[in-house]
Amino acid sequence: MTTAVLICPGRGTYNKAELGTLARHFPDAGLLRHFDEKRRALGQDSLSDLDSAQRFSNARHTRGDNASALIYAASYGDACSIRDDIEIVAVTGNSMGWYSTLACGGALTPEAGFDVVNTMGTLMQEALIGGQLVYPHCGDDWQPDPARKAALLAQLDEINARPDHVLTLSIDLGGMLVLAGNEAGLTAFETAVPKQEQFPLRLPNHAAFHSAMMQPISDQGRARLSPDLFDQPKLPLIDGRGAIWWPGACDRQALWDYTLGHQVVETYDFTRAIQVAAREFAPDLFIITGPGTTLGGAVAQSLITAQWRGMTSKAEFQTQQAESPLLISMGRADQRGLVT
Repeated sequence: MTTAVLICPGRGTYNKAELGTLARHFPDAGLLRHFDEKRRALGQDSLSDLDSAQRFSNARHTRGDNASALIYAASYGDACSIRDDIEIVAVTGNSMGWYSTLACGGALTPEAGFDVVNTMGTLMQEALIGGQLVYPHCGDDWQPDPARKAALLAQLDEINARPDHVLTLSIDLGGMLVLAGNEAGLTAFETAVPKQEQFPLRLPNHAAFHSAMMQPISDQGRARLSPDLFDQPKLPLIDGRGAIWWPGACDRQALWDYTLGHQVVETYDFTRAIQVAAREFAPDLFIITGPGTTLGGAVAQSLITAQWRGMTSKAEFQTQQAESPLLISMGRADQRGLVT
C-alpha cells in the first residue's frame, strides 16, 4: 500500500481559479448543506453561495470569515476523496490548515472543525489586527541560503526594536518568510529590503497571524470554543512546532490549549513540520489537499532544506518529480486523478 502524509493549506489559497471547487469536488452533499445551514444561522453567506458566485470578488471571498470556511471545506472534502489504497500515515498543515489538520486527523469531527474554523476566521475578520507580508530568502534554484535568511531575520529584529514598530516572523514557509506586524513595522521592512519581482508582497485581508498581536483573538477563541470539542486523533498530527500528537496519547486539554494559544500567538514553523513529516514517517507521497496550488513550492523547498532523498535544488526535485512523483497537489487537475 502507498503511504502518504496529508498537508492542508492555509489562507490565501481560494482565489479566482478556485471558484466552483466545492461544486466540482466536495463528496458529501449532506455535510455541505449542514455547513451552509450553520453559516445562514449566523447571518453569513453560505459556502454554496460563495462557491457558486458568478465572479470572484477579493472583497468578499478573501475575508477571513468567508475564506477560512471555504478553504476548510475544500481541504476536508479532498481528504475524504483520497483512494482507499493510499494509507495516510500523518497529517499536517500550514497556518489555518492546522484547524483542517485536526478534522482530517480525527481530533475534531467535521462539524466541530467547521465551528473552530468559522469562529476563528470570523474573530480575525472582525478585529483585523495588523497585517502580513511575504518575502523570499532562497533563490530561484531553491537552494537554502542560511546567511541570507539570518540577515533578513536580523533586519526584522532591528525594525521590531524601534519605537512603535512591531514586526515578527509569522510563518517559516519553505523558502519564504511570512512576516506579521503593524503598519509601521511592515512598511519599514518593505522600504529596507530590495524589491524582487512582486516581493515584498502584502497579503490582502490578512491580520498579524501567529504573533503576540493576536492575543485578543486567542482569548476570545478560548472563551467561545470548548475543550470538549477535541478528541483523541485517529492519525498522528504534526503541528506548527514540528511536535507530533499521537493517537491514544494526547492530552485533549493540551491540544485545545495549543490550538487556541501557541498556534495563534507564536511563529508557525511549516518548514519544520514538513521536515518532521519526512523524517519520522518517510512516506511514499506528500499529498496537498485543495484548494489552490500555491503550497507545493514551500513543501518542495522544505524537503530540499532537509535534503530529502538527496535533493539539494529545484532541478533535482523536478527530475525526481518527473521520474516518480512524490508531491501531489489535489488542486491541480493533472495530479488530482493520481490519488482519487
